[in-house]
Amino acid sequence: MSLDQRPSQPAEWPIHPSRGIGAPFGFVGRFMRGGFSGWTVASAVIACVVMMPLLALLVLGLGGSGDLWPHLMAYVLPEAIGTTLLLLVGVGLMVTTIGTLTAWLVTAYDFAGRRWLEWALLLPLAMPTYIIAYSYLDLLHPIGPLQSGLRHLLGLSSPRDLLLPDIRSLGGCVLLFGFVLYPYVYIATRAMFHMQVASLVEVAHTLGAGRLGVFFRVALPLARPAIAVGASLALMEAVNDVGASEFLGVRTITLSIYTTWINRSNLGGAAQIALLMLLVIMVLVGVERYARRHQRYVGNARQGRRLSRQNLSPLAGFMAFAACAMPVVAGFVLPVAYLVVEAVTRLRLFGLSDDIISQTLHSVGVAALATVIALVLGLVLTFTVRQNSNPLTRLLQRLASFGYAVPGTVLALGLLSPLAGLDHGLDALSLALLGHGSGLFLFASGGALVTAYVVRFLTMSVGGLETGFQRIPPSLDQAGRTLGANPLGLLWRVHLPLIRPAVLSAGLLVFVDCMKELPATLLLRPLNFETLATHVYGEASRGTYEDGSIAALAIVLFGLVPVMLIAGFGKNSQTMPQSAAKTDRTETGS
Repeated sequence: MSLDQRPSQPAEWPIHPSRGIGAPFGFVGRFMRGGFSGWTVASAVIACVVMMPLLALLVLGLGGSGDLWPHLMAYVLPEAIGTTLLLLVGVGLMVTTIGTLTAWLVTAYDFAGRRWLEWALLLPLAMPTYIIAYSYLDLLHPIGPLQSGLRHLLGLSSPRDLLLPDIRSLGGCVLLFGFVLYPYVYIATRAMFHMQVASLVEVAHTLGAGRLGVFFRVALPLARPAIAVGASLALMEAVNDVGASEFLGVRTITLSIYTTWINRSNLGGAAQIALLMLLVIMVLVGVERYARRHQRYVGNARQGRRLSRQNLSPLAGFMAFAACAMPVVAGFVLPVAYLVVEAVTRLRLFGLSDDIISQTLHSVGVAALATVIALVLGLVLTFTVRQNSNPLTRLLQRLASFGYAVPGTVLALGLLSPLAGLDHGLDALSLALLGHGSGLFLFASGGALVTAYVVRFLTMSVGGLETGFQRIPPSLDQAGRTLGANPLGLLWRVHLPLIRPAVLSAGLLVFVDCMKELPATLLLRPLNFETLATHVYGEASRGTYEDGSIAALAIVLFGLVPVMLIAGFGKNSQTMPQSAAKTDRTETGS
């Protein structure tokens, strides 16, 4: 067909073939370039489901809290906000210090025990915050094993003769959180140190910089983005905690939401506190991003030669080993040793109870179901961006990944109203069609709990799957389309076999986090439905710590699986493939 034979388009509707139906609207056309597809619509539905709890929370908070708000403003919120900010500052400083220093020591120096410490420093990741608080409350009790043993060594007989600082305090909470959350900074920072350009460190040494100068003036500034990411994850975990802060007597905003909802039965007041808490989180994230808005970090993969480690003297090597081993011992070895001793004692005296077996099955069942759903939804989101990467699809993926930033208590509160409304709708439909109602089906069946797990941990599924998709060259997609494969066939026959390791690792991370989740489980579980996490919480609340040791140890053992997976990945990534080394990539900080 010649140019003059082409069908003309109306001047007022200039549709370009590559721009879809949104092209006539300028910015909107660029935003939705590529048009709508079934995958985009599915991603939009997923994003709406994830954002639904926040919208419901806003409506619930605007509805008022009755006459409780003056009491909250006068007596609850000032202390809760101040305590939460102090906790975040303390935890942030501690995880940043421990994570950065240990990462630098095992990366830049060679000393006895370094290879063991390189993966052992990951072990505290398997220890949930409420379990380490649970363990140390009994370990550091005045008649507990540590203080009793210390008094025996000193020849003292009465607990009053040796009074150590009480772990039930804000300082104790910061200390315990720091010892179990620093691996978030360690993992990200160690990866950055491994990827750093070795020539920069060598140039610094040539110019006369000592070890401290190289660390503070070269390594630390380059690692700041990784430190910020790791610290942000650690602070999110600290904000999400309910069990540890309650056990240690620290009144955070999250705990205030829980007590206002449960003890005072005031959903409006709890929603208003939750909205205030989300505002605090957004302010903290905004301040961090604003502080590094003008900074850019550029790397060249062709210069990716590894940093050569410096040998330390025996004394310096021992000090480096002790500095790296201390957080491992405090954050993993001591509490696990306590749990093992108590669990073995309970098994010898009473055996394995049927309650523990049923609670394990409950935990595994809801976690497995939530993991499967999260993986399916994550595949939809990541494959949509893979097929049509535009501002709209990327925005939908970001919105769908927002759940991890929302504490479990806030998420449960936001899901309450929408799921209750859906339950009432299902009940009316069942009554009309079958002649009998379904009752609160979602809450009674555990559907509400599974929904909370999926919304909260969908981020991990998306992140893991996105990493897998990035390793598939676009030429395979083009070859599949040339051979007539539709998008679903392309995903099933080409992408899924290639990203199977990423699917398995992402599913494992989601599964274990569901097993450990406590706040949402406490608030949304069905009646008479106990999991391992709620069992540990119940025993700690009653002060019978030894009775929950088996459940706590089981949670830690489940948590060790992804830690071993991460350690294996870290070991395999020590050498850079030649194909990757030939790729010249420039990356700027966001």
